[in-house]
Amino acid sequence: MSTSNIRRVKASEIELKDRLVSVQRVAKVTKGGRTFSFSAIVVVGDENGIVGYGLGKAKEVSEAIAKGIDDAKKSLIKVPIMKGTIPHEADGKFGGGRVYIKPASHGTGVIAGGAMRAVLESAGITDVLAKSKGSSNPHNVVKATIDALAQLRDPFTVSQHRNIKMSNVFNG
Repeated sequence: MSTSNIRRVKASEIELKDRLVSVQRVAKVTKGGRTFSFSAIVVVGDENGIVGYGLGKAKEVSEAIAKGIDDAKKSLIKVPIMKGTIPHEADGKFGGGRVYIKPASHGTGVIAGGAMRAVLESAGITDVLAKSKGSSNPHNVVKATIDALAQLRDPFTVSQHRNIKMSNVFNG
């Protein structure tokens, strides 16, 4: 993930909704028996272009979720959304996880798997086509989806970066 293109956001300025992506029970075997703990992956977003993810670990499920939400609020990014979809196609990678997201026409809905769906809906994207390739591990899929969303640029940013008019961005 290139850090130059990521637009960071402060969590205190907005009202965020959280979505639980997955909860894992982890067992540690010791001399006295098994000790169980939980890890939770949580995605937070304002459903208006801001999204972040976090991982929380604790002895209780509710504590793990709370820690995940706090962690997610530290990694918020701004995603450009145009008419309910994304401005262009993007590929995201993280570890063995590979994702591909593509803009869709109005009324299509979010065509995506579980972990990707949580991230895209939390960002406020209503129409998108998405495919997860490679690892189905929710950790890698969520991080790869965030990577793909961080690569997106809106036409206004592109026109400023290239020093051309907005009409020329779409015409080539």
